[in-house]
Amino acid sequence: ILKQDGETRVLHPEVTDDPRQLGPQDFIILTLKAHAITGVIEALQPLVGPHTAILFAQNGIPWWYFYKSGGPFDGHRLQSVDPGGAIWDRIGPERALGCVVWQAAEIEAPGVISHHYGDRMPIGEPSGEKTARVQTLSRLLTAAGIKSQIKPNLRNEIWLKLWGNLSFNPVSVLTQGTLVELASHAGTRRVIRQMMQEAGDVAQMLDVTFPVGVDERIDMAAKVGAHRTSMLQDVEAGRPTELDALLGVVIELAALVGRPVPALQMVYDLAKFRCSPPDR
Repeated sequence: ILKQDGETRVLHPEVTDDPRQLGPQDFIILTLKAHAITGVIEALQPLVGPHTAILFAQNGIPWWYFYKSGGPFDGHRLQSVDPGGAIWDRIGPERALGCVVWQAAEIEAPGVISHHYGDRMPIGEPSGEKTARVQTLSRLLTAAGIKSQIKPNLRNEIWLKLWGNLSFNPVSVLTQGTLVELASHAGTRRVIRQMMQEAGDVAQMLDVTFPVGVDERIDMAAKVGAHRTSMLQDVEAGRPTELDALLGVVIELAALVGRPVPALQMVYDLAKFRCSPPDR
């Protein structure tokens, strides 16, 4: 059941809990959160054929980030999002297509998704090439009502989305505030601004450019309204969170380029306690 724009639709896709019943696919769209990918590597194998491409629809810095990125870190593996390189080795970065999910939704109940905001999902190859497979997938998604423009440098778009997620999400966990509340309160806005400035410095050292400034990006988040971040929803439901994919990985990247990020580290440490409190 999908609730969108005041309408409720019942969808009837072919579903199974046994991928072996479906066989190899042309495309797989993997919408699990980043920390859950390693747990489905083996289950995915029956779906993967010689030419299968996998669209990784996760928030944060993706595990394939440095595949065909060029520059001094080309091919570098990120431990915070792919511990031990399990995804890189078993799935292979050559299968990866990236995307940025500019949508806000909430699971109201099992099988009931409430869509609050957005219909954009730009996609791209890690190399930036406009390949036949990425063009085909762009057409299919666009025909389904998802605006999926091909981006020649998807990493810039990844960082633009991440800029808000890495700051608003963990701060929302610590404060229980909505996006508009966090952007409007002087204290939380100041913390979020400092986090974004530190992360922006790291990104620029990796040749990322931002089309907007810090305050404009904060205002973009505020326009989503009284939305509770997915990380806050996960903490309240007792589920694992995307903290490492959104913030831990940026701290890893900061160490890689030799940039201190005290605000990011402080918020990460506090949010880590909130997301997985130690036994008392």
